[in-house]
Amino acid sequence: MSGQVDLLTLARACGWSIRTAKRVIAAPGWPAAQRAGTGGRASWAVDELPETLTRKGCEIAVRDRVNTALLLREHRERPVEPLSATRHSRQRQHGEAQLQSAWRHYERLTNVRKNEAKRRQRAVLAVEALIRGGETMGAARALVAAQLQRDGVRGGSNATLGRWMLAVKGAPRDAWVALLAPSYSGRQRTAELAVEAWDFYKGDWLRLEQPTAQACYARLQRVAAGKGWVVPSLKTLMRRMDRELPPQVQVLARQGEEELMKMYPAQERDRTAFSAVEAVNADGHKFDVFVKFGDGTVGRPMMVGVQCLGSGKLLGWRVGQTESADLARMAFADVVKNYGIPRKVWLDNGRGFASKMLTGGTPNRFRFKVLAEDPVGILVGLGCQIHWATPYHGQAKPIERAWRDLCDRVAKHPAFAGAYTGNNPTAKPENYGSKAVPVDDFLAVLATEIAEHNARPGRRSKACGGKLSFDAVFAASYATHPVRKATIEQLRGLLLAADVGMASRADGSVRLAGNRYWTEALTPLAGQRVMVRFDPDNLHTSVAVYSMAGVFVGDAACIAAVGFADHAAATEHARGRNQYRRAAKLQLVAERRMDAARVAAQLPSVAPSESPETSVTQGLFGKVNPHAAVAQRRPADTSADDCRALDLMMFAQIKKMKAEAI
Repeated sequence: MSGQVDLLTLARACGWSIRTAKRVIAAPGWPAAQRAGTGGRASWAVDELPETLTRKGCEIAVRDRVNTALLLREHRERPVEPLSATRHSRQRQHGEAQLQSAWRHYERLTNVRKNEAKRRQRAVLAVEALIRGGETMGAARALVAAQLQRDGVRGGSNATLGRWMLAVKGAPRDAWVALLAPSYSGRQRTAELAVEAWDFYKGDWLRLEQPTAQACYARLQRVAAGKGWVVPSLKTLMRRMDRELPPQVQVLARQGEEELMKMYPAQERDRTAFSAVEAVNADGHKFDVFVKFGDGTVGRPMMVGVQCLGSGKLLGWRVGQTESADLARMAFADVVKNYGIPRKVWLDNGRGFASKMLTGGTPNRFRFKVLAEDPVGILVGLGCQIHWATPYHGQAKPIERAWRDLCDRVAKHPAFAGAYTGNNPTAKPENYGSKAVPVDDFLAVLATEIAEHNARPGRRSKACGGKLSFDAVFAASYATHPVRKATIEQLRGLLLAADVGMASRADGSVRLAGNRYWTEALTPLAGQRVMVRFDPDNLHTSVAVYSMAGVFVGDAACIAAVGFADHAAATEHARGRNQYRRAAKLQLVAERRMDAARVAAQLPSVAPSESPETSVTQGLFGKVNPHAAVAQRRPADTSADDCRALDLMMFAQIKKMKAEAI
């Protein structure tokens, strides 16, 4: 073998120290060293080294030892030769199943044992190289074994090399490292423990109360003392517990199913495939703030929000005292009115979102009883595809992440100091219950914080890239992707239906929540019952009025009460009244083409009918009516005063006659 050898390799191959090696190469007859590399290290050609060298009466085969050392060193970096047809046949002889099993075993080893397998491979390759160089099998194995011992490697005897070579015989060279991997697995014997004792310890340890290992071990010792069990140490029991029971089983037994599911890798969902308003998710959130509502009650407000999945922007939200279908309905109405109709909607299976009013007609609603005659829900009628998400699951509803942001920025806002309730019963602040925020103030702060939430730059979502805001991403997508817009009729269908009311008999106006609404189309319905659809948070705008038959009548504007001395309002009202009167007159003129005189002229004249004569006259029998008698006795030309005097006189006579008759 030809090559270069340096001083360190020479010393290791011959079993010398560095000082001894320097003395040897300084002796006469030793070949001159050459400087190689930038470091200036001295090296010698192997072919120029002496075959043998006598040192202290012992003859040393210098060249053979150096060749063996170079073989062991060079095979570390030698690439694996490709398999030939002959080697393929040898591989089939060795067995595919055996090779696959060897590789699986190799992959389970630590790096220390993998390095040991590579060292064995280099030793076998060195023996092969020496045999090809003309050495016998025994001499080659002896040279390699001696060099391994000089290098301080344990287990590198001549017999061991023979076993290694037998293990790889007939196998492809690229599989040698797997076949030569150490197979020992350390100490396997375990301490003796009764089956009943082990079952007792597992039953005590695997509980949701999560007792400590020391407490379980103490109870086991107390029971073992009475039953004669031999109990090993606590560390031995815990090592056996970890060896026989996988971590997921222990977590399920001690921490529950929810913690077990956290050990399963969460699914990463790419929301960038959705354009603006294409997909939304909705959820409710109760704020940790005491708010005083308009009816005087104090409680924590409930917000229903709708979030765009593609950008993360909060598109619509409404606040009420409880989560209800009406609250969700109005939140979606804001989204449809301001942005468009979403194609896909993710909802949880709560009673508010899964109500038949919103999602009726969805076959997989899993809430309430699904009937064939159920009315079509509002979202289903708009063509939205409903998907049900797991409640309280952040991966299924990204809006949960927005709630965490608003919890800190809204509930703990400085304007609400004293009204914060804490996020759980054990985290109440010192000033708990000292204040209740008016609902108008709460809504104002909430609107500001939601706007800031949407406009905050540097969002770390995949769509924002750590630079943009939700508003920027939404605006860019909204300008380049088609969005379905709702018609006026669809927007009216999203409004709430109020209780049926009565239109005023005088002018047809409708009163709702203390406000008065009127439109000219209501005049024919004066005195009749009508149905009103309205937005409960915008009662000072117009409302939609329907007849009891479901026919749309018109949008009635709110007629607000004004101050008694408000001249401008009075002038505006008079102007509207005059326009109303002028329009009615013009319509009357257009419809009345014939005046009253022409109508009267065309009526036919009718002669008065003659009084018929009777042939039967009814006689007066029995008692005479005194009043009739008085009227008959009264002269025809008597004046009014005279008639009154005569009547009094006659009544007196009649009264006297009645008294005498009695």
